[in-house]
Amino acid sequence: MAVIWGLELREIQWSKFKSSYMWNNEYHLRRTKFIVYQLAMILCVVSESLGTAALSDYVDQQDFVEHHSPSAHVHNDDFIGAASYNIFVGIFVATIFGAGFFFDLFWPERAESASVKLAWHICTIIAAVMTLSSALTLTIIVATHQALVSGTDADTARELLIEYGGSPLRYRDNGRAIASVVFLWPGFIATVASAILLRMSYSHNDKFGPRSTHARTAQGPLDKDFEDEKDSVDFGALPRNNEQQLPFAPAPTHNTTGGYQVASAEAYNGAIVAANADYSNPELEV
Repeated sequence: MAVIWGLELREIQWSKFKSSYMWNNEYHLRRTKFIVYQLAMILCVVSESLGTAALSDYVDQQDFVEHHSPSAHVHNDDFIGAASYNIFVGIFVATIFGAGFFFDLFWPERAESASVKLAWHICTIIAAVMTLSSALTLTIIVATHQALVSGTDADTARELLIEYGGSPLRYRDNGRAIASVVFLWPGFIATVASAILLRMSYSHNDKFGPRSTHARTAQGPLDKDFEDEKDSVDFGALPRNNEQQLPFAPAPTHNTTGGYQVASAEAYNGAIVAANADYSNPELEV
């Protein structure tokens, strides 16, 4: 199977969408990230979808009025611009945290370079800042602005707007515009939370790896604990293996069970002491 950016494509499997795999606790913050990432994506996408519906109505209103009265012009570009920016923000948030969701699902133990990790952090911060700016802009425009009609008298403008039959001039009277703002603020909070979780996840991975403490403990002693235990052992204090240094070995005797054993513990210990004495003598010739 092909490998792209160090990621094996064979890891993309439908079975990983099973709840037993997706919501397990084998990896640090896995379930929390999946929930918050999806909240950020869903809320921001719903907001931009509602804003798109309202934007489309105002564009159609503008075209209708200007088509039936060539001298007239509907000034609603403030909402159209804010809603268009919100569309871009929703797509950006869905792209960043959607990618984070699928990467953590298919390649939870992937290895990433420092530059890639930095890019993740920068993109999440940009997503949070853009979502905040979009929420503030859309809220102010919807709450305080309204569309205007110029180039014709008030009666003609009123008749054309009634004939079109939608998109009130005051943006706060537009239910879809209000709903877009309402969904965008929780989306901003979820986006900030997602950025924080991603940073916390990478910090944990750099120290302990992607697996959770529960999973690492279940596999046995942690590698760090093993290294600390190994470093604390004084190998110089351990008894030396003098088996190959013995000039002779005590004769084994045959026991009643058919096996062999050393003639006596005293003889064996004496042989070790004698071998060590000879080994320490610099004049000993082999």
